[in-house]
Amino acid sequence: MAEFIIREVRPEDADDIAEISREDLGYPCDAEMVRANISGLDSSREAVFVAETDSSAVGYIHVEEYKTLYFEKMVNYLGVAVSNKYRRMGIGAALIKAAENWAVERGINLVRLNSGSTRTGAHEFYKRQGYDGDKMQVHFTKRL
Repeated sequence: MAEFIIREVRPEDADDIAEISREDLGYPCDAEMVRANISGLDSSREAVFVAETDSSAVGYIHVEEYKTLYFEKMVNYLGVAVSNKYRRMGIGAALIKAAENWAVERGINLVRLNSGSTRTGAHEFYKRQGYDGDKMQVHFTKRL
């Protein structure tokens, strides 16, 4: 089992995060976009934690404070991904714990996440972490 640490993201993690996002989440992102997005993080309301082993980021979780008019304040997971080579080593659980601790430090006690309908392995992982799936949704986007 690989030894790893959980830490806050750094701009030099961009190449690894882009690769993990392409591999695990299927998003065609590039490192320059990820680097710019890391630099533009609003630390007053969001954070990214990475799992590092062998001087590389092998997983990450991106979290934000999430407010709506119709529900209490929550933390929303914007992205959770672990490299295929490092799954089932406790990395995902450690990233979730870091995000949950971040929420509690902010006085927030509810977490929300969305997961694609085909990602059944991820759904089982979230259930093992104590999360309940309460409804199915259809996600719409429109490029402007």
